[in-house]
Amino acid sequence: MDLPGYIGGYAVERELGAGGMGTVYLARSRGGRTVAVKVARPELAADPHFRARFRAEVDAARRVGGFHTAQVVDADPDAAAPWLATAYIAGPTLSRLLAEQGPMGEARLRALGAALAEALQAIHACGLIHRDLKPGNIIMADDGPRVLDFGIARALESTRLTSTGAAFGTPGFLAPEQAQGFQVDGPADVFALGAVLVSAAGGHAFGEGTPMGLMYRAVHESPDLSAVPRGVRSVVAACLAKDPAQRPTPEELLDRLAPGEGPRGTPGTAAHPPTLPAEALPGPPTPVSGSAAAPVVGHIAGAATVAATPHSDPSPALPQQSPSGQETKTVPPRGRRARRLVLGGAGALILLGGGGYGAHGFSDAAFPKATHELAPPETMVEGTYHRDDEGSNFTDPQPDDWGQKDVLHHSATYAGTGQPPVFEKVQVYGSSGRFKDPTDQRDRLIDAMTVTGSENVVEPARTIRVPDSDVDIRCTTVNNETVCGWGDDSTTVGIGFTPAATTLELAATETHKIRDAIRKPIAP
Repeated sequence: MDLPGYIGGYAVERELGAGGMGTVYLARSRGGRTVAVKVARPELAADPHFRARFRAEVDAARRVGGFHTAQVVDADPDAAAPWLATAYIAGPTLSRLLAEQGPMGEARLRALGAALAEALQAIHACGLIHRDLKPGNIIMADDGPRVLDFGIARALESTRLTSTGAAFGTPGFLAPEQAQGFQVDGPADVFALGAVLVSAAGGHAFGEGTPMGLMYRAVHESPDLSAVPRGVRSVVAACLAKDPAQRPTPEELLDRLAPGEGPRGTPGTAAHPPTLPAEALPGPPTPVSGSAAAPVVGHIAGAATVAATPHSDPSPALPQQSPSGQETKTVPPRGRRARRLVLGGAGALILLGGGGYGAHGFSDAAFPKATHELAPPETMVEGTYHRDDEGSNFTDPQPDDWGQKDVLHHSATYAGTGQPPVFEKVQVYGSSGRFKDPTDQRDRLIDAMTVTGSENVVEPARTIRVPDSDVDIRCTTVNNETVCGWGDDSTTVGIGFTPAATTLELAATETHKIRDAIRKPIAP
């Protein structure tokens, strides 16, 4: 592959990697200093929203100092292909170090946590939120950990929000409010720090599996801290609190973790030992559509919580009801500053929660009467599909919100029997209750199930009215899956068919049959 000779005034030596923003190159300044130069993809370069946000984020990122970040040294947001240069940090990523050396003990976890808290302190002081802190964005340099890519996810996020309703981040490290699309502030980075420490201890805060499963657990389940040494388990648990207001600040984390004498005289541990030389920088932030995960917080303080178990691969709860109309429409405040909900998916991450913090007292007069409910049977459509008992099936109550009331979220997986039409797997994600705008929720749900960040749209979305039906069914085919959905005053459902349907009309017909099978009238 041909390399560019120069980017700005920097001579390119080799490619380091590629990711959500574009391509990363190792380059040298005229004076011989080594830098990592990230060049935006052509489609981002053509987007004025990206350029505007990139310019603002670069200006803020230049001010970030501190011992534990990779300094931004140069950038050109106005170039034909906008680029950003940071100091090149030699050392493996934390993810590679853990793979090679295994989990860290308590002393090293304390030192790592303190270093990351100090990095977040410097980043937040400049008005930035990292949004994608994870082991792959942490370089373990000889003089300690360095955080990369701070501020850049925000520029990428603005573009995806404009074009597809996506947010950016990495499932398993995304805070509940970030996963569900609410306002993201510093506490989201603290949540990610807690998940990083669990990983460094050899665990997985929210298990393993699909992005949807990881996002569901982050919102609804307690983290699995069994791998974390007891001496730091309480502080890690505090970082992973569902409610952002309950998480410690970076300053408080330093008080509890910092080596040496902290502000409160807390004894610490030895500094992090030197690590290995690097072979490459990590790529840019992982897109989460929606998440490219997928995905975002409903009423976290009041969300249903279940005990952590050895995680299989649960399907997500359904999206929180969101406002219809233009993107600028205002959502009523709910304790914290409210924000338009965004669907997510790095593989199709779905909004995962109920209402906003402190949501209560919503008037019955604003909602239609519920006439039907969802009751997924063991078999349906004349025995064509059998419920997969090995899959994770949920019925999850949700708090009332400005757009929904008395809602249950449902998830079920079915396996086909081979009878025509042949679909090997059918995944049902649905909500039953009372909705102000179910059609809008249907459309957002379909977007969440199909936007992956690398999607190939085989059949654009169309609305189909099946003969003898009283509801519009909207269908699309993306990659190897056809997704259809409907929305009425009482039920909103998205159904994924694998492999993809030969025609959208066939999928719509099958969706109509499934609707008849799982949507039941409520007894008076």
